Amino acid sequence: MTRIDDTFARLKAEGKKAFVTYVMAGDPDEARALEIVKGLPAAGVDIIELGLPFTDPMADGETIQLAGQRALEAGMTLDKFLQFVRDFRATDDITPIVMMGYYNPIYSRGVDKFLAEAKEVGIDGMIIVDLPPEEDEELCIPAQAAGLNFIRLATPTTDDKRLPKVLQNTSGFLYYVSITGITGAAEASATDVAPEVARIKGSTDLPVIVGFGVKTPETAEAVAAVADGTVVGSAIVSKIANGDSTEDVLAFVKSLADGAHRA
Repeated sequence: MTRIDDTFARLKAEGKKAFVTYVMAGDPDEARALEIVKGLPAAGVDIIELGLPFTDPMADGETIQLAGQRALEAGMTLDKFLQFVRDFRATDDITPIVMMGYYNPIYSRGVDKFLAEAKEVGIDGMIIVDLPPEEDEELCIPAQAAGLNFIRLATPTTDDKRLPKVLQNTSGFLYYVSITGITGAAEASATDVAPEVARIKGSTDLPVIVGFGVKTPETAEAVAAVADGTVVGSAIVSKIANGDSTEDVLAFVKSLADGAHRA
């Protein structure tokens, strides 16, 4: 059982949906990002997706791309990312952290070395968007063996033929991308999402969390109501990019969390 598994078990017992946030590590700088991330659990966040900045973030929209650029320019590296998680864990040993990023930095470091370090600092799972199920031997299976969840994305184009392949080695939860395209694009629609989540849940016992296009407390509530929870990323990252204070960012996060938890 990972922290992710424990969190979903607790939420289920409480009759609550999960609220998940995405923040880029090191955006706009290391100290400010850590201050924000440390404040997320008290603002109602159940699971933190922490972005590792990468130079070619093909799945990300402009908001997340720019966040990655700011983090890289501020000096964020894989070493500093691991230390960032270690610093968070100094005061929080409960909230799950999911690393979200791309395979190249992990490959360059060496899979076995990286997984040992990730486990040691307190990373609980990974979403690596450029490794399809056909490449599970590369990282997914070693990660599971090391005790980390490997979380996969499903999209509106993941049909019934493809879905079993996507699910076969996934653990922790399944991340359903509510819209086709990149992050930060159109608004998610609970009406569109509901039948897709039901279809997926017919094939797995994993929690299904819905992200992309969730920007308001109302949408967070509506989407969480038809799934096991929801993810908000770009809307929060935009607040950080605009220079909002940590207090204002966390107040916005709390409004989203309250919406999701009302579902």
